[in-house]
Amino acid sequence: MVFLHQQNPSRKRPSSFIPPFPQPKIPKSFITTTKQPPQSQNEAVKDNQASSSSSPVDKMVSILADAGCTLINPSGPPCLPSDHHKFRNHLNRLFSSSDTSPALRSDFLSGFFTYINPQQNFRRVLAFLKRDGFGAKRSESLVRQLLLVPAIQLDLQIMLLEKLPEYFDPNPGDSRTTLSLEDDVARLIIDQFRWLDFVVDPNTFTDKLLQVVSICPLHLKKEIIGSLPEIIGDQSSNNAVVDSLDQMLQEDSEIIVPVLDAFSNLNLDEMLQEQVISTALSCIRTIDGENMPNLLSFLLLSATPQNVRRIISQIRQQLKFVGMANSSRASQQRKLKGKSLMDNSEASILDALRSSLLFKNMLCQEFLKELSGVEKPQDHKVIDIWLLILIYMNGKSMQKSVEKIFKKKIVESCIREDMIDQCICGNKELVQDYFPWFLSLSEHLLACKEQKARDFGIHIYTSLFGEFGDTYFRQEVLGALVTHVGSGVSFEVNSSLNTMALLASKYPQELIPLSAHINGILDYLEGFGMEHLHKVYEVFSKLALVARSSTYCFGSSIADELLMIIRKQVSHPDIKYKKMGLIGTLKVVSCLGDINNASGASPSQKSNCEEALELLRTSLDSCKQLCLPLVLFYDELTTILLHKKLQPEIVEWVGKHAGEFESKFLSDLQGGQLPGTDSYCGLEGELWMNLDGDISPICLNILSLSSSSLQSTSSLQVLPANLLLLSAVERLTNQGSLSGIDALLGCPLYLPSSKYFSEAGWQSLKANQKQIVCLSLYYAANWIRELLNAFCTQVTGRFECTSQATKMDIIAKLLKRLRNLVFLENLLNNCIKYHPLSLPELHLQTDNSETSLLNKANNRVHLEKNGEHKKTQDNNSPKKRKHRKTKESSSDPNGKLRQPTIFDALRKAGAVTSQDVSNEDSNGQSSMGQTFIPTDPDSCNSTGLISLEVSAVTKALEAQRFKFRHLNVQCYSLLIFSNNQKTCCPDPEVELPLYLYLLRDLHYKLDYFMPPGKQFLARCLSAPAGFTRMTLEEFLSNVRPLYPNLRRHFDNAILVLKEGDGTCEDHWNVHSASAGNPEVANIVFSKSAVSTLVFKEVLNSFSKMLYLLDVQMHKSVLSYLLEAFQPREISENVFSGLQHSPSPGTIEYLYLGASSFIEDALDMACSFSFMLASEALLTLESVVTSVQTVLDKSETNGKVIHSPSIHRILPNLSSRLGASAQKLLSHNWDSENLENGWKNKGEIIQKILQIYLENSESKSDLLDKLACSILPVDKTLTSLKHGWNVQHCNAPDNMILLLSRLSVNGIHFLARVLHEGNIAILNKLVKEIALFMKPKAAVQIESVEKHLINIQKSVNVVVSLVNLCRTHDKVTVRAMSVKYGGKFVDSFLKVFDFLQAHFQTHNELIIQLVTELQRATRTIQTLCSEAKGSKQTAITSKIPATKRSMERFLFRVKALLHSTSSGCTFWMAKRLSSNLRMPHPNCSVGRGVMFEWAGLSCNLKHKDLTGQVVSSQAYADDQNNNVDEDLAEAVEEDQPDSVASDDRETE
Repeated sequence: MVFLHQQNPSRKRPSSFIPPFPQPKIPKSFITTTKQPPQSQNEAVKDNQASSSSSPVDKMVSILADAGCTLINPSGPPCLPSDHHKFRNHLNRLFSSSDTSPALRSDFLSGFFTYINPQQNFRRVLAFLKRDGFGAKRSESLVRQLLLVPAIQLDLQIMLLEKLPEYFDPNPGDSRTTLSLEDDVARLIIDQFRWLDFVVDPNTFTDKLLQVVSICPLHLKKEIIGSLPEIIGDQSSNNAVVDSLDQMLQEDSEIIVPVLDAFSNLNLDEMLQEQVISTALSCIRTIDGENMPNLLSFLLLSATPQNVRRIISQIRQQLKFVGMANSSRASQQRKLKGKSLMDNSEASILDALRSSLLFKNMLCQEFLKELSGVEKPQDHKVIDIWLLILIYMNGKSMQKSVEKIFKKKIVESCIREDMIDQCICGNKELVQDYFPWFLSLSEHLLACKEQKARDFGIHIYTSLFGEFGDTYFRQEVLGALVTHVGSGVSFEVNSSLNTMALLASKYPQELIPLSAHINGILDYLEGFGMEHLHKVYEVFSKLALVARSSTYCFGSSIADELLMIIRKQVSHPDIKYKKMGLIGTLKVVSCLGDINNASGASPSQKSNCEEALELLRTSLDSCKQLCLPLVLFYDELTTILLHKKLQPEIVEWVGKHAGEFESKFLSDLQGGQLPGTDSYCGLEGELWMNLDGDISPICLNILSLSSSSLQSTSSLQVLPANLLLLSAVERLTNQGSLSGIDALLGCPLYLPSSKYFSEAGWQSLKANQKQIVCLSLYYAANWIRELLNAFCTQVTGRFECTSQATKMDIIAKLLKRLRNLVFLENLLNNCIKYHPLSLPELHLQTDNSETSLLNKANNRVHLEKNGEHKKTQDNNSPKKRKHRKTKESSSDPNGKLRQPTIFDALRKAGAVTSQDVSNEDSNGQSSMGQTFIPTDPDSCNSTGLISLEVSAVTKALEAQRFKFRHLNVQCYSLLIFSNNQKTCCPDPEVELPLYLYLLRDLHYKLDYFMPPGKQFLARCLSAPAGFTRMTLEEFLSNVRPLYPNLRRHFDNAILVLKEGDGTCEDHWNVHSASAGNPEVANIVFSKSAVSTLVFKEVLNSFSKMLYLLDVQMHKSVLSYLLEAFQPREISENVFSGLQHSPSPGTIEYLYLGASSFIEDALDMACSFSFMLASEALLTLESVVTSVQTVLDKSETNGKVIHSPSIHRILPNLSSRLGASAQKLLSHNWDSENLENGWKNKGEIIQKILQIYLENSESKSDLLDKLACSILPVDKTLTSLKHGWNVQHCNAPDNMILLLSRLSVNGIHFLARVLHEGNIAILNKLVKEIALFMKPKAAVQIESVEKHLINIQKSVNVVVSLVNLCRTHDKVTVRAMSVKYGGKFVDSFLKVFDFLQAHFQTHNELIIQLVTELQRATRTIQTLCSEAKGSKQTAITSKIPATKRSMERFLFRVKALLHSTSSGCTFWMAKRLSSNLRMPHPNCSVGRGVMFEWAGLSCNLKHKDLTGQVVSSQAYADDQNNNVDEDLAEAVEEDQPDSVASDDRETE
């Protein structure tokens, strides 16, 4: 273009600018005239004069004037006519409707270009105009009106864009933001293009505009890009726009915001939208923090169901959020304390995310799905926590889902404590707006059952309390914790109190001013157990200590209030409140009496030591006359001495009080005898169990104290606790040695004379004398328990002050005392069985709901048994027994109407109650190893002594075991030692009963640490109060040295079993006599019985240790346990199937070795006992389960705990486990080895069958073989069962015979396992088919046939199992067929879409599936009809669900048939009707099947399982069914007449 004027005003950019695009073509008339024929010179002169007098500007002005516009207006901008539309139409006609229009248009554009060259004129045409006659009203500019003239729009647009670069920098030196729109020519130009009614050539205009934008300065570039949707509209192709903006964005990321605004407002197709989103996602890593909120809002609001997962995934992976910055972040945030959150980019990001999530609920759901699919801990980010919080804020509808996922991720160690620290710590201003939601989420976590979730909730509480120093926020935290305390849920209360204790330890000064907000905890004390009381008083004791010792807190009254409360509680007559006061007092003493807290806060106050001593005296005085509170006082004081270093004055006071033990309980001996022995309540006494002989200076006079306990409070209840306190003081003051009280270990016990334990002597005693005898034995047993607890500390190697000779002497005495304990408990067990008695408690029980319930129940049993004992003689008469039996059988023949009691729950859990013992005694039956006191002379031996079996379980005592003093874990060190005394039998046989006693106790303690859901009720009985304070980690550290000794005793038990059964009482009697046990009973010592029980207990303990989480997650602990159970040599067959044999010492090698060791034990056990073999198999399963658990939890906090190659051995172990189960089931068992008196055989058999199926190579083939070939018992097998000719039985026959011999319900157990396994296989097949049906790959015919064959196998199995009812008429088998038949149909319905999709190509096989399945449904129909007629509720209760399943199945079959072509439908109908024996020739397939299966809800005459036609009323949900068809008439014809009749019937 040629510029007509070259002017350079001061505010215009120099004209040296060269535009980057070609200049627009201006008509030639702008420059030269059109060529004419040669003229004369006079004519030429005239033309030049006319041309010079009429310039382009004048022509332009004239054209505008003719249109009604006054361009030259001295008073301001040009004046436009009032009718803009007429103005534009006039110009458009002028420039386009005549032959001279091109020349005229060129003259106009040339003149306009010349006119706007001066900046002043340019401003005039760009400025807003005023209409004629309406000076107060603003209108559009002249340029904008000209742009709406189609004939000149494009040329004018190009002209304006060419002028734009001249005004890129309109005011250099000043800030461009100070210019208004009227003063900024560049912005005025852009403003002319906005919201035009039309664009003549949008593509050309867009291209030119983008070229100009690429060279614009940043501020103008942002202006133009942000206005692109308003400028170009929807008429142009947006491909070029998107590509150009993408290129600009890559060159300069500062334009991201206007680019995103442009993308948001442009009309983009799906492909361009994906391109835009990809561009935006690529900017997440590089964009500035201040622009990140806009980017996130754009991405999230642009999300569609197709791309939402990609957007969320990229945001999670690339967004750098809080906690990812440097370590100085906390200090920087503190400096921003007074600033607004608007300056915080992270707050803006959270606000953008929150508004986007709130706007689109789909985003919340998809994010939760995305997060649920992330499995690896290292793939979780801090942003995940924030997103969960933001979704949690959006409403209650999503809160449950967030809580569930949050807890799941915490339990899986995916969300860790360091991540929550990055969110909260140092981000107070950011977290402040989200504080209520963090608090609410932590409240949910603290109420979870999972310990890991509760620990995480504790961490959030402490983080919030530490980060927010304002009173309001801390009050909210404390209020939430107090609410948890009042929930009444034990684990929730425990976690909240742990949080309180942690806060009291970390922030005591901050908590004291807020103590009024936690005093509400004291309102819940009555409902707390001892563990909770300890924690409550721990919190208040720490605060009271700080309040006393800190001058800042001197004015606080919390210490005075606490002391006042505990003094009131201690002096309260109610034992419940006295217990609270004692625990609180001793907790305060442990804080005040600590040697590190000796100084007081003020001279006017008592010192901490004086205050502690005064509290001790007050507490002791308040409970001197009460046994249980005094026991609690001694036990708590002992615990403090063992775990706290107290001030010397306090230790001296405790030692002085404990020194009174001798005067209370001990008596002096002269020459080894008690002088002046008198009878007590008519009972003579003698010295028992004297280990020191004549040199013993003292004895414990239990008989005297027991007889006096009937008239007054017994001091013997306090004896064990007093001994424990005495030993603790002695160890504390004597460098750990008990040499000062070593005479107690060997001193004799003065107990009732041994003559009273013969049959004649026992019958001569009165009731109160029998009670004294039982109590004397009870107190003696607990005295020995505490002796073991005290003196076992001397042999564990913890104290170097004890010489080796002294240790050996102590070990010998401890083994003798253990033998005394076994003897006393067996003797006491017999006495209580014959004389039921509620034993006194020797420690104060916890108030946990479960334990309290058990205690009350057991006490009620003893009271009832006392009444039953009085009726024994009357009930022995034959007449009354007959009357009682008739009455019981008529009232409840099956026992099903009886209301379940707590004892039923205990028996189900495996616990033994006193009621069980009495029932077994009354029936004259006992399981293996049971001991009893005979009631007739024939049961006694020639000497009249009672018989005791040393290996028997003391069942009468088990119900009251919780009242005994517990054995400390240190007592298990006796498993390491052995007595070298020579006898007629090897030492292992002599000491196995002692080790068996300790192994049983170890088993009880392992039950306590088992995960929830495993033997919960049983462990309530066996968890003593003192043991509950030990953590699992402490327990394992004490038990770990015992692993090799467990293996040693296991090997000894196997050696004894291999030697054969036999009884040898002499060697036991020799050891018993050396231990001082009197000859009061005939000892029955069965070597095989003891060895069998040791074998079982060791395997049980090994299995339970493998189940413990701490063992699984700590490689060293797990390795040490597995090392103890390695075979002497591992066969090469163990490594078969592995590509590379693991190296010795690796965790894989140890697992394989342990499994090989247990397999060898199982092979050996098959020669002796089915019970032992099954225990070995269950132990082998625990090894495989442990490997699987280790694999599932192999990564914690992103770090691999065990070897990553451990997964290689799992198939090997599973295969060997299945082979072992098969070996056990198919073994030829002798009658002697089946232990028909063994309880819970059915459950064990069912478990073995499940193991066999789950670990077989082809589960479906094995199911098909068992159900279709082995389970149907024929006549040959039945005859074998009765004759038991095992030489002619194969392995499968042996399995059926084994089940029949072991239990009358053996076939029932097998059928149940096969039903459940078959449904599990079908469900797995349904999932595989669902994946197969997804349109991702081409369908392969071989895969379809394979799936159909597998479905056919499952159908064959269920048909065979249901048809078992034809040969087994037990109600349980029939009920199982109805129940599992309905469940199978439910699962089968899920594959109908697959069957329908492939019906055309595999119709034969699919028809066979349906026809085969109807065999089972017919049998189920018959079962339901007969059950309704005979009122068998065990079956009828399962009919409604089965009926609904079969009705759904019916309609799906009908839909399957009608979805095919008519010809195929008729052919199928004919074939199916023939096979299914349709009831009427004119009915369709669907209706025929309807009639067959609708028998579940109709009155029918049907054939029973024997083939006879009977009439019955089937169970029905509806009462309006009037179908009275006779089955005989229904099967007269089975072929349809025509397709038309078939269709009519179907309709």
